[in-house]
Amino acid sequence: MPSTAAPRLRPPSGLRLLQFGLGGWTALVLLFFYLPIVVLVAYSFNASRLNVVWEGFTFEWYRSVWANGPLLQAARNSLVIACATTVLAVVLGTLGAWLLHRYRFRAGRSIETLAAIPMVMPEILMGISLLVFFATISLPLGFGTVIIGHVTFSFPFVLIAVQARLRGLDPALEEAALDLGATPAQAFWLVTIPCLRPAIVAGALMAFTLSWDELIVTFFTADAASATLPLRVFGMAKVGLNPTLNALSAIFVVATAALVAFAAYVRRLNR
Repeated sequence: MPSTAAPRLRPPSGLRLLQFGLGGWTALVLLFFYLPIVVLVAYSFNASRLNVVWEGFTFEWYRSVWANGPLLQAARNSLVIACATTVLAVVLGTLGAWLLHRYRFRAGRSIETLAAIPMVMPEILMGISLLVFFATISLPLGFGTVIIGHVTFSFPFVLIAVQARLRGLDPALEEAALDLGATPAQAFWLVTIPCLRPAIVAGALMAFTLSWDELIVTFFTADAASATLPLRVFGMAKVGLNPTLNALSAIFVVATAALVAFAAYVRRLNR
């Protein structure tokens, strides 16, 4: 019996050429982004101290990372500051988004605009403004000023993410909880917060990443004791090529890839 399946139609030659061109362009863009990272990781195993010509394979620069006390202290400072910034940004952003969504203020739009300004303000301008403010109120620079500066530009990301989630939230869920005897606080904590969890987690990850990676604002708000890893790396890079920086960057590349893979695995389990 002859087959009744419809014959496959080949796309026109012009469309095939367009697809080939777009695919080639995508490959070039990916190569442009990831080739420097590949070279950086490869040269983290280079025995040359100048790190220009390959002279052999070594793990010396990875050992020097763990033996560098100031670098490890800067990493601990960055971790403490990023964690504190994330907690404060999540609390302020979530409560702010919920208040702006739940209650109608006369100046609500203006408040939302003012809250979003740090997202687009040049970092050097924010850093100088914070430094002038801290000097005006005689607040000494340290961990507190760095955390304040990081929260200033990171909490709007949490606020906007939670606001977007709140707009799609069914208000009948909270009303049902109130009808069943829950207090407003219980309804918020047991009903609203679980519904907002994806947005809160996304905002928290964004706040942590921004705080961990911040250089310019930290430069104006930190002292010697609260210097973060980006400040330390920037100071080392200004001196010249240092293979230790290659090893440190390679460690972060591997850690980031592992976290992304773990997040994808968790999402697959939750489906």
